Amino acid sequence: MSQQQEPRRARHLLDPANPRPPAPRRPNGMSIETVQRYVLSALAATTILHLSVGLVIAGLVIDDSERASQIGLCVLGGAFGVIAVAAALAIHRRNPLSPWLLAGTLPGIVGVWLVLR
Repeated sequence: MSQQQEPRRARHLLDPANPRPPAPRRPNGMSIETVQRYVLSALAATTILHLSVGLVIAGLVIDDSERASQIGLCVLGGAFGVIAVAAALAIHRRNPLSPWLLAGTLPGIVGVWLVLR
């Protein structure tokens, strides 16, 4: 009497009859939604801040005889900086009206200071 034995399956292969148990979840790990929120807010803020700094640089490159245009571009750069901070706060579902908005004005303030010195 010969019984046919199933060939022994290698340990590294998946056994459809015996799936692996799910990996234990770390108690301090972040959920995928939290990570997505952080990535999205970082991308949105840096993209808008690049526009803000670009406007300030454009204000610095313009001829000094166009002082009103230089200051206007720097003010627009500051406004877009505020929009960048507000967008990041809104993505995290926080109130966009916060003291952090003052950080968004930095590109405009630095630009006006560079134009007027």
